[in-house]
Amino acid sequence: MSRYRKVEVKTWSDTKFRKLSPMPQSGQGLWFFLLTGPHTGPIPGLSRAGRAAMAEELSWDLEGFDEAFAEVTSLGMAKADFDARLIWLPKAIHHNKPASPNVVRSWATEFSLLPDCAIKVEALESIRACVYGLGIGYQQAFDETFGKACEKPSSKPSSKPSSKPSSKPNQDQDQDQDQDQDQDQDQDQDQDQHQDQHQDQDQHQEELKTLPPASMLATLGVDPIVANDWILLRETKKAAISYTALAGMQREAAKAGISLTEAMRICCEKGWTSFCSTWNWESGSGASPTKADQLALHNKQVEDEFLRDGKTIVDA
Repeated sequence: MSRYRKVEVKTWSDTKFRKLSPMPQSGQGLWFFLLTGPHTGPIPGLSRAGRAAMAEELSWDLEGFDEAFAEVTSLGMAKADFDARLIWLPKAIHHNKPASPNVVRSWATEFSLLPDCAIKVEALESIRACVYGLGIGYQQAFDETFGKACEKPSSKPSSKPSSKPSSKPNQDQDQDQDQDQDQDQDQDQDQDQHQDQHQDQDQHQEELKTLPPASMLATLGVDPIVANDWILLRETKKAAISYTALAGMQREAAKAGISLTEAMRICCEKGWTSFCSTWNWESGSGASPTKADQLALHNKQVEDEFLRDGKTIVDA
């Protein structure tokens, strides 16, 4: 069973919903509103809204809203700069990961419209860490869109000679020790970040494996019409849809320089249950690959399942 349920934003403006008795002032009620309300945007957890506007939307008085928001912030579930009218839910990105690198690129315009403040900067770096954990393709898309993370100030001493004599005979030695300590700290931080990225990758893989085929393809950004046609084709030919099959197909699509959606469209047109970059997929012929070709592709997929090097399927 899927861990997630869809709640449309327009629920809050639905005629019948608004005729129901209003939600009482509470931390739980506010949390549900912060997750699904009409103020939310495409960037998970980041939205622009003020206290008065949200209180009015909920039919609450401002004092009641402030009390409920204090509950939420006291647990670290939300941060806000109400002078700038920016709200951030730090864990939202972990539960609403982008379906593809193109989704990350689509955040650019929306992010530029958010008011500048310290929380916006903090949120960007937190989202960066999560997106980096999804694979190199996501990392490249994020860096292209928002630029690379700011480099740490250098701990190396200036090469410019000092005009003042040293008051400490062991100053150079102290600087060297400080450098060594800084380098050790940087290495520890890099190792921790690398470990966190692998954990996010593993979690992303496990979540994909539990999804039904249609949801798995939607998460990978496949066009829903093409996805449905491909699923029907696989079912007609009694070919199971597995995580391994999708991983191999996405890898082969990347080798061919096309998207997973395009690879599936070609399969539907030619009656293929899978796709390989070495097959004659660019021709108009619908001839199926030989049994030897199909067996070789199947063996490669099985091999990849056991020798997977830690990358997610979107890295392929």
